[in-house]
Parts: sequence; structure tokens; C-alpha cells
Amino acid sequence: MYRIVIADDHGLYRRGLRLALTAGIPGVEIFEASCFDAVLSLLAEQASVDLAILDLNMPGLFNQEVLSGILSAYPDTRFAIVSGNDSRSEILTALSIGLHGYIVKSQRDEEVIMAVNEILSGRIYVPALLSRPGAAQATHVPTPSEHIPHRRTTTGNLGRLTSRQKEVLKLMAEGYSNKEIARDLEIAEATTKIHAAAVLRELGVRNRTEAAVMLKTWLTRDSN
Repeated sequence: MYRIVIADDHGLYRRGLRLALTAGIPGVEIFEASCFDAVLSLLAEQASVDLAILDLNMPGLFNQEVLSGILSAYPDTRFAIVSGNDSRSEILTALSIGLHGYIVKSQRDEEVIMAVNEILSGRIYVPALLSRPGAAQATHVPTPSEHIPHRRTTTGNLGRLTSRQKEVLKLMAEGYSNKEIARDLEIAEATTKIHAAAVLRELGVRNRTEAAVMLKTWLTRDSN
């Protein structure tokens, strides 16, 4: 029996995809997540997740660095992107960082079921639209720095962090190691690393020291 996580902030789409997969894949067990924190909690709590289908635009700051961290932390789980964006560069970028498939939301139910079965069987799924005439003309795959612009450093970005990421940032600023943060928050160390990467990326800082300075600046302004 396969265990699949569907992560999307739109409940209607999650439920629709769940119904399609339940009808098309006998015995499948589906878990739903509406945000980044919920995805990590499911991956950490469930004994085994065969496939996680992630919407890049859901709340939780998904980007190439964070996705690479998830791939490393859960090597036995396969990961696919589901998106309304069907651009060739977006698809190639997702595949270039090691994701196992890219599903476009406009695809028919039977195509999505076929895609999921392909991924579960150990293959890489690429939507047929990638083979459209002229698609092969562009061969450049964007690097992480090209595809996702560096976010401008500003304390305003603190408001975009999830509650769990704010907890991780606070402990990072106090000098806690990933292992100590994991123990304090009662989460896996791999999960802590993923949250820490998301925090640094969202704040637009290079390291924990800069993140700590930003947090202290924000706290000082907030108290005045």
C-alpha cells in the first residue's frame, strides 16, 4: 500500500487530487498538508512516505535550497512538484535539483494518475508538454542563483516566516546548534536543518550571525 502526502494550500485542489488518486490507485493512503510545517511534520511522524507531491507556491518558502534539503533528509521518499506553471524552464529546474517528477495542474485526472504511478515505480515523470515542437531548442537549465533571485535583506521579511521557523530563528540567535534546537523543539535534526535553510533564505542573510542581528534589530524596534 502506497502512502502519499499532498501538499497544497488550496483545499479544493487537495481534495480533488485526493479523490482522483484514491479512485485510480487501489489501497493508497493519502495525507494532506496545507503548509511547509505540516509537510515536515508528516514526513517526520509517518513511518514511511512513498511520495510527497508539493505545490511550490504554497506557504512555507519552498525554494531550491529547501527542496534540496528535504531530498537529502528523506532519501527513501520520492518528491514531485505540482504547479499551475507549465513553463519548460520551471520543469527543467525542478528536475535538475533531483525531484522525481513535475505535474501540471491543468493535466487530466488520468494523466495525473499515470504520472504518480510512474514516479512510484521508480521512474522520473516529465509531462508530455515538454516534447512540444520547439521545446528542445532551449537547453539551458537555470542554476539556483539564476532561478530564484536573492531576497533583499529587511526585517519586514520576518513576518513571512512560519511559527516554527520563528522558533528556530530565536534559538539560532541564542547560539543553539541544530542538534540542540531539535532537542528543544522535539523535532528531528534533519527537520531543523531544513527550517534553518528556509529562515536564512527568506531573510536574505548569509549566516546565523546576520540572522541574529536582524532579529535583535526587529525586537529593539518592536519594543520602542
